[in-house]
Amino acid sequence: MAAQTPSLAPIVVRDLTVAFGRRTVLDGIDLVAQPGRRIGLIGENGAGKSTLLRAIDGILPSTAQLGGAIDVPPDRAFLTQEPPFADSASVSEVLATTLAPLRAAVAQVEELADRLDDPDVARRYAAALDHALTHDAWDADRRALLAAEQLGLDGLDPDRRVGSLSGGQRTRLALATLMTRRPTCLLLDEPTNHLDDDAIALLVAFLRDLPGVVLLTSHDRVFLDEVCTDLVDLDPVGMGTDGRGGRRYGGGWTAYAAERAAARRRWEATYAEQQDELARLREATRVEKSAIAPGRGPRDNDKFIHAFKGQNVDRALARRKKDAERRLAEAEEVQVRKPPAPLRLSAALTGDGPGAGSGRVVDVRDLEVVGRLRLPVLCVDAGSHLLVTGANGSGKSTLLGVLSGRVAATAGDVSVRARRVVELTQDPVFPDLTATAAATYAALVGDELAERRPLRSLGLLHPREHAKPVVLLSVGQRRRLALAVAVATAPDLLLLDEPTNHLSLTLVTELEEAIGESVGTVVVATHDRWLRRRWDGAAVELSR
Repeated sequence: MAAQTPSLAPIVVRDLTVAFGRRTVLDGIDLVAQPGRRIGLIGENGAGKSTLLRAIDGILPSTAQLGGAIDVPPDRAFLTQEPPFADSASVSEVLATTLAPLRAAVAQVEELADRLDDPDVARRYAAALDHALTHDAWDADRRALLAAEQLGLDGLDPDRRVGSLSGGQRTRLALATLMTRRPTCLLLDEPTNHLDDDAIALLVAFLRDLPGVVLLTSHDRVFLDEVCTDLVDLDPVGMGTDGRGGRRYGGGWTAYAAERAAARRRWEATYAEQQDELARLREATRVEKSAIAPGRGPRDNDKFIHAFKGQNVDRALARRKKDAERRLAEAEEVQVRKPPAPLRLSAALTGDGPGAGSGRVVDVRDLEVVGRLRLPVLCVDAGSHLLVTGANGSGKSTLLGVLSGRVAATAGDVSVRARRVVELTQDPVFPDLTATAAATYAALVGDELAERRPLRSLGLLHPREHAKPVVLLSVGQRRRLALAVAVATAPDLLLLDEPTNHLSLTLVTELEEAIGESVGTVVVATHDRWLRRRWDGAAVELSR
């Protein structure tokens, strides 16, 4: 591990607010990320995780209104969900562009080393040496070759264009550039998307070895456990894990999930106790004379004495009511807000009627899609759940495409006996990005079904997002919308390609439970290690 140097600096975010028109995405965010810390940003889809990363990197669109302050190291790299390489660039050009500044740094150190008697040159030399040491520049060429080999890029034609690469290949190419460059500040948005186990293991080792600061978002719960020293929740449970609304937690996902659940229970219990106390205090403000002097009436004919006693009762009543009103005001001022009903997946993923069928649903023999997939046999019975795994390029997405009819087989026999087959692809396409989420849902499932099974009934997209144009939805919210469209028809055969990608950690857990409870037939293709480790159905592993 490279030694820490003075060039390492933290990320400091103070009272950050980001808005687009009248829509506020982030409000009052404070964050300090020190070198050596690997911080995971978590929260519901639309909580602003990607927005925060883009604000820190300074690449928000000009329409964004920013408030607060951000201090960030200039030597940083941002791996977005779609690596920012030009489609026309070749693999060798991307790697050469990454190596160029590191080679220049070494050349500068060697050039200045011969003139250290000049004080100004000596200062420049010290800065150049610090930069080169921080980035381990002398080892850059070896790292580039090793990264390419470890990530399976050495088998690619160096002249191959980025636009022809698969999503997994583009992500691995981006990872190779990061491993070569070793920036002192690294921002990662869902870095494990499209990566297989071997590539994720390399990424984990690389991040653990970096001396600088790492700030990332991820739906990968195993990855969060393996990498993160801290988690920051942009959508924290009301009272926070610390009981004071805190967002930050030291540790990985497994421990935080337990703390978050306990925090939710404390919030609900506190709210219930406070509501009981408020009800008691409100009742006390309505106290009547009978509660002060029960059954007390005139006991003789002395009207003066009775009037005197009545005045005492009135004064006692006024004091008690005033005291109750004061305590009520104080209690209302400090009361916690009502815990909102969490967004819950309330839809069955598949149908359970006669259309669900029985017997053999999928029968594949000697399937081949040239250059993409070869599979001797695959049989799937009605009502069963099948997990499809395999390294990048093994043909998982291709297999699902063949079963849905989206991809044509080159050879072999494919029989699918299901009345309704629906495929959720990795990158769903919506017909009109300017249409609202509700209108898009209706257009894709049909007006009659949209009325009979409205979007709000599925528990996948918050009602406040229904009127938003699709273009304004986050990647995760679009994924929720695509999942809603997929399950709306209650298909007999549901094909899910990397279904946990981009979804919030809460929804991912609920989706896994829903898959397990589905009566219909479900085929899932995924790299998600958390899901795979807990899978109790049939599984098939594809090979390249």
